[in-house]
Amino acid sequence: MTHHHQSTRGEPRVALVTCDRLADLDPDDRLVLAPLAAHGVTVEAAVWDTPDVDWAAYDLVVLRSPWDYALRRDEFVAWAESVPQLVNPADVVRWNTDKRYLGELAAAGVPTVPTGWVEPGQDWTPPADSGEYVIKPAVSAGSQDTGRYDLADPEHRELAAAHVRRLSAAGRVTMVQPYLTAVDTAGETALLFLAGPQGLAYSHAIRKGPMLDGPDLGVEGLYKPEEITARTATPEQLAVAEQVLSAVPGGSQRLLYARVDLIPGADGTPVLVELELTEPSLFLGYADGAPERLADAIVAHLSRQAT
Repeated sequence: MTHHHQSTRGEPRVALVTCDRLADLDPDDRLVLAPLAAHGVTVEAAVWDTPDVDWAAYDLVVLRSPWDYALRRDEFVAWAESVPQLVNPADVVRWNTDKRYLGELAAAGVPTVPTGWVEPGQDWTPPADSGEYVIKPAVSAGSQDTGRYDLADPEHRELAAAHVRRLSAAGRVTMVQPYLTAVDTAGETALLFLAGPQGLAYSHAIRKGPMLDGPDLGVEGLYKPEEITARTATPEQLAVAEQVLSAVPGGSQRLLYARVDLIPGADGTPVLVELELTEPSLFLGYADGAPERLADAIVAHLSRQAT
């Protein structure tokens, strides 16, 4: 694979990073190609673990859909640290690909879903109460290895314990969270932020329908299919999202994009379920102008790199 750098080509060159299962990019990400071309940017899809890619030949390397890294996180983080001009930056990737960051954000006062952690080899007994709980690995993508358990049901209690043992045996940290029932009615709200002249700016929001219908029985493919609709974020949701982003280590002004996933907590106020800074679906197809806003954000990052 031959690469010519910007200095010889004139046009800035950008790689959109994906995985070999989506070598031509996720359809949603393809929506940014035409707006980038209109800016005179040459764009190529590049698979993160292909050995012969000359990452240094790109003016910007944008993480998009490398969704097969969860079982190889150390390799993925080492790769990220080897790539110049990566967005979001490698230190953010290292921090954000292990969901133990939720504990740090909670300690910083961010309203988050209460989360317990089970280290590999640690004994775990399901909580004595009869509520519903979600069990998933601290490093995961696409709802893989994630299950919902009703602890009033003896069979579910056994399946939950077996799920934790399975993750533990694989050397993976497990997270245990109460299931927030508001997701069944309100769904989950994902707020999308894209880089603007003054740092991250709110772009649009979507609603995800409830996805976890029972114990973990495995997911076919890279991710569980999602039921997505456009949504208008409330002032309360925006305030929590801004609080989340203000707590990002190193500051959010370095980021190209961020996705803040919120669910109403027990009292109805939004709580953070996940902060996606590594490879979030951006749902560009659900908001007018979103592909153009992402293209503008990439161009702004390019000009920042050039100065």
